[in-house]
Amino acid sequence: MTAPQAEMPEPFAMQPSEVHVCLVSDQAAANLLPALDPSMKPAEVVLMVSGKMQTRAAALETVLREAGVGTERVELPDEHNYSKLQDALLELAGAREGQSIALNVTGGTKLMALAAQSVAAAVNWAVFYVDADTDEVIWLAPKAGRQRLSRQLRLRHYLRGYGFSLDAGIQRPQRERRHDDLLRTLSTQAGSLAQPLAQLNWIAQQAEDRRRLHVQLTPDQADSRALDSLLREFTDAGALTVVGTTLTFTSEADRDFVKGGWLEHHVFQTLAALKAELEVRDDALNLQVEDAGGVRNELDVAFLARNRLFVIECKTARMDKPEAPKANDALFKLAEISRRVGGLGTRSMLVSYRNLRDEERRLAGALRIEVVTGSELGRLKEKIKTWVGR
Repeated sequence: MTAPQAEMPEPFAMQPSEVHVCLVSDQAAANLLPALDPSMKPAEVVLMVSGKMQTRAAALETVLREAGVGTERVELPDEHNYSKLQDALLELAGAREGQSIALNVTGGTKLMALAAQSVAAAVNWAVFYVDADTDEVIWLAPKAGRQRLSRQLRLRHYLRGYGFSLDAGIQRPQRERRHDDLLRTLSTQAGSLAQPLAQLNWIAQQAEDRRRLHVQLTPDQADSRALDSLLREFTDAGALTVVGTTLTFTSEADRDFVKGGWLEHHVFQTLAALKAELEVRDDALNLQVEDAGGVRNELDVAFLARNRLFVIECKTARMDKPEAPKANDALFKLAEISRRVGGLGTRSMLVSYRNLRDEERRLAGALRIEVVTGSELGRLKEKIKTWVGR
């Protein structure tokens, strides 16, 4: 006999509370989603903050105040002491007596959550948990139920929640059909085109270093059949022209495209085709971010899905030459910036035109970085779907 399944609570909406009490942790989305949603937006948010979460609290305060929500910060003396946690929350309850308060129990440590729930039960606070993957609030008290959130986080708010501002506007380039055949060729013939593409990257870099749109091909370059064939592909795409031994880029943007920007565009357009299927909320190409200390970083491709940040780094240059950046360095850098910009839940991918060695793939696995290289580019769409869907 099959055991009866527990019935899920019916969807419903609670009346918004004047105050949300939030437990600050590394994950910003769960505290921001209900506080910014029109159906739940409070007048004020009280942030319960441990000593090591002060920076995270400051970032949350910035986003909330910009949205017109007042904030108060309550510093917890010892997040490892259950009694002291209870005392801090009881003191808050006494100071806020008579106000309509809801406890967001999603963040903080487990001990903080347990202490907060015990106090909430004693003083009759409403209690809810945020399922960021489904955009739902799960009400635990005064009665059980689920409430769908209507406001979805955008990259600007999400990154601000981690203390990063956008150094420039968000780029979402439209598909250029003149590039379609070229991108298809480059992504499906990675093995045979790797060498001439490396030559072309170097040529474009030389032009950029000299701040020119034209460059003279050397005799070896002019005599290379493989390079000549590749140059014709880029010429057909309108990115450059070749007259005799003079190569001229159509524009600075086209020079950047030839130098390796084509891979970023290919990844971004592949993602665009999956946007509805993967429920991508916001995306950007070459996103410039800056932390509170003025340190800037660029994310080649960044997007939000299920309130989680996904970051893709694109590499076309060789990473095995002495003068070139090492693959290991690229992997460590990607892991670090992803963690800083979007918290521990951020997912990272390295898309490289060239294959990695086995030891580099093992390092990527240890750093939880998905890798798509070489001939795998021909299956990029399926790779992204699997990666995001996990």
